Amino acid sequence: MPYLGSEDMVRELRRALSNPNVQSDQLRYRNTILKVIRAMSQGVDVSGLFSEMVKACATVDIVQKKLVYVFLCSYATLNPELSLLVINTLRKDCQDPNPMVRSLALRNMTNLRLPSLVEYVEQPLTAGLRDRAACVRRVAVLGWAKLHNLQPNSEIDAAVVNELYSLLRDPDPVVMVNCLRALEEILREEGGVAINKPITHHLLNRLKECDVWGQCEVLRILQRYRPQSEDELFDILSLLDAALVSPHPPVMAATLSLFLSLCSSLPAVSLAALERVRGPLLAACGSVSREMRFTALCHIQLLLRSLPGLMGAHYKRFFCGYAEPAYIKQRKMQVLVELVNDENVAMLLDELKGYCTDVNTDTAQAAISAIGRIGRSYSDRCLEILTGLLGLKQEHITSAVVQTMRDLVWVCPQCSETVCLSLEGCEETLQDSQGRQALLWLLSVYGERVSSAPYTLEVFIDGVRSETSLGVKMELLTTTMRLFMCRPAETQDMLGRLLHYCIEEETDMCVRDQALLYYRLLQCGIEETRKVLQGRRSDPSLGVLIGRPAEPISQWASSFNTLEPLRQGTVETESASRGSPEHASFDPKPNTDLSDTLDCSQIERVHSGSDSTSGCTDSSADVLASSVAVPLSLSLSPALSPEEFERLWLQRLALHAERGVEKLEEEDYICFEERIHCPAIPQCSPQSLQAAMQLVNIQTMAFTPPHTLPWRVYLYTHTQQGHSGDTPHSTLILGELLYTGEGNQRGIVTKGIDGGEVVEGSEEELVKEGEEATDYGLSRRESVRKDGEEQDVKVTLKQQPRDDKALKGFLSILTTVLHTLSSERN
Repeated sequence: MPYLGSEDMVRELRRALSNPNVQSDQLRYRNTILKVIRAMSQGVDVSGLFSEMVKACATVDIVQKKLVYVFLCSYATLNPELSLLVINTLRKDCQDPNPMVRSLALRNMTNLRLPSLVEYVEQPLTAGLRDRAACVRRVAVLGWAKLHNLQPNSEIDAAVVNELYSLLRDPDPVVMVNCLRALEEILREEGGVAINKPITHHLLNRLKECDVWGQCEVLRILQRYRPQSEDELFDILSLLDAALVSPHPPVMAATLSLFLSLCSSLPAVSLAALERVRGPLLAACGSVSREMRFTALCHIQLLLRSLPGLMGAHYKRFFCGYAEPAYIKQRKMQVLVELVNDENVAMLLDELKGYCTDVNTDTAQAAISAIGRIGRSYSDRCLEILTGLLGLKQEHITSAVVQTMRDLVWVCPQCSETVCLSLEGCEETLQDSQGRQALLWLLSVYGERVSSAPYTLEVFIDGVRSETSLGVKMELLTTTMRLFMCRPAETQDMLGRLLHYCIEEETDMCVRDQALLYYRLLQCGIEETRKVLQGRRSDPSLGVLIGRPAEPISQWASSFNTLEPLRQGTVETESASRGSPEHASFDPKPNTDLSDTLDCSQIERVHSGSDSTSGCTDSSADVLASSVAVPLSLSLSPALSPEEFERLWLQRLALHAERGVEKLEEEDYICFEERIHCPAIPQCSPQSLQAAMQLVNIQTMAFTPPHTLPWRVYLYTHTQQGHSGDTPHSTLILGELLYTGEGNQRGIVTKGIDGGEVVEGSEEELVKEGEEATDYGLSRRESVRKDGEEQDVKVTLKQQPRDDKALKGFLSILTTVLHTLSSERN
């Protein structure tokens, strides 16, 4: 906003600029122009002085020229006609003997940004490309990029493009890098600058001459080049070796990104490159710049996904400093969780315990959450620390501890006894809604073990009128109903008061509708209510996979040295301990060639001939494999937590039981069952199974220990299937592998419909249903197994939104994985 009195100031400046006495005194004239620039920077509208400033640019004083050019470039778009008066002066300056004047004139000529002046700018820019001074050539090269940006639809002369390509061999490294940037901008629609073998080797040989950002630009553009032979590849890697350990983090990151791009088919070389950058990354973590430290930590987390032990011996480097900002402390704690093993768990827990009392509440809660994630492998030690923190009676600490305990007992039910004993008196300290919801959830699930549960609920119910959180009210309703199922005498009266308030007085419709649902459910009888409220819980025999095996580098290589690692605010840190004996990370055997066998690009071709090799898959597998023609890709992102997976699985199971297949098909949902003959799979270790699944981007969520019946595995993935002319379609697939070990004495019928429904029945039922099937266009195939044949693994898949081709493609991939593992086991 202009200052008051700006009109008087402009009149005063105009009078001074037009005064012949001021113009004759070079120092006074320059100071007057400086006042104009100062007023402009303060927000005063001085565009009315444009004609006076145009006259001022005709001077031999370089300082005055720079000041005038700053003014002209700022107000040229407001005075396009008067800007034509400047062109003659600028073109004259382009022929000045002083190279500084020539470069200044070229730069400001292109900075005017007026389409009407393009015809006057082209000739000086062409001459500037051949100028003997390097500073002029630098400006001229970038000037052509600005000119193209000003008129993107116009065609650049091919002679100019050829001239820019020839300047890639300019002796000045800045001119070379500027040519790359200009060609990238001008040839963007054609894919950017063309990189061939001579250009690649020339850029690599001159890499050391460039500055830091020039090296980064060259390394980024070189990612397009693919060596024509293995010898050439290793020659390029040898040239890049010095840059890989550069003291400048941007150069190191760009070099590693190029390494990973070139060595995508050489995992051993990629892993060796990750080992080489350990030192520079640790140095970046100790940088003075906070932004540099945070970026280094984010990329270290990325590397730990493929090389878990990369920073294991240097875990102390990730201990938090007192004066560090909260966002760096929290990221360091996430890295520490990844580095936990049997040797350092005691020291790391002591360090994290100290962070729990940090003055910053977010840091304290993040430390408590980190302890909870470690507790999924070292539950006894972590529960001891968490129980001790409850004794501090601090609101934010108690809230974080209760939420952490809730998450811990969800995945580690064996911890429930200790958690129940520590809940006494927590309600007095909890004030925030998240903590109260977590406490209510624990009371709803384990209320029969907590002696004071009814009294705690009574305190919540008495204060329900003053409760402002919708989530707490709804959780309170569910908790009271569940506690009534196991302790009716103590909760009957308070349940009646709560339902009366929620139905008669509550203004929020969500709470009122939930209370009405529970009231009508009680009218149906206690048994019906018990079925709904006390459904199946987490199976204690299912252990969450904590020690995830190393991921292939190809899964994250494309996001390295980008903003993607920084965008992940809450990084997945489920792999809290990689050194725990019961969750040891998978170490592939030397003779294992799973990565080649399970390559996603080859799976469909492998499965197309699976009948001839295995001969044991069910008939529906053949139907599915034959129809997979559209390219299919699997992804683990966005990740599902164990809680979210179980909620979705049980929700789909309930819908499938209540509404039936036909009704669900109308709601864009499908449930599919299949049997695959691979009897050796239940004997595979969970680590081997998960490692094989992750090679094709299938995440294993939970498993039953080997040699346990019934044996089951839960998994999920996201499918992306591209259709010609359309954007990729993404769906979520949840799956269960089940092996009961019992003989299969029934016939199995597969109805090969698009919905993928599988119905089990006898041979007599096939004949009876044959005529009905033809009415719906169903193709039927029959496979009758004899008594005494080995039991197959039952695969249950649930998909939403529905995509038949993606589901068939996923089953094809899964079948190939299981057959590969089964054959190696045999």
